Amino acid sequence: MLSRPESLTESERLRLKTVLVNCPELDALAGHVRPFPQMLTERQGELLPQGLDAVRPHDLPSLHSLAAGIDRDRDAVIAGLTLPWSSGVIEGHPNRIKMLKRQMLGRASFALPRKRVLLAS
Repeated sequence: MLSRPESLTESERLRLKTVLVNCPELDALAGHVRPFPQMLTERQGELLPQGLDAVRPHDLPSLHSLAAGIDRDRDAVIAGLTLPWSSGVIEGHPNRIKMLKRQMLGRASFALPRKRVLLAS
């Protein structure tokens, strides 16, 4: 269901169709989830409010929860889906430091992990 429809084999398409026919909730969920990959890859954040509004009338609690979470910071989410800037590089540094910290856990005093973090920069 999360794969690109054109990349599915014929047997996978048939299996997916069978599942969606037998489970109306999953079919509704699939209908709401399908536009999001295009929205993410083609930076179409302006379509997000329409997608969230389409979720509300259906009885899909997990999507209602997702929509409520996005609504709390709607402007930032739309900006993230629309603007070309990314904080990915900045987010990578704390992740790298956490990885180094986990590797050194219980192996040495504070001085060695500190030196390793500073030298890895």
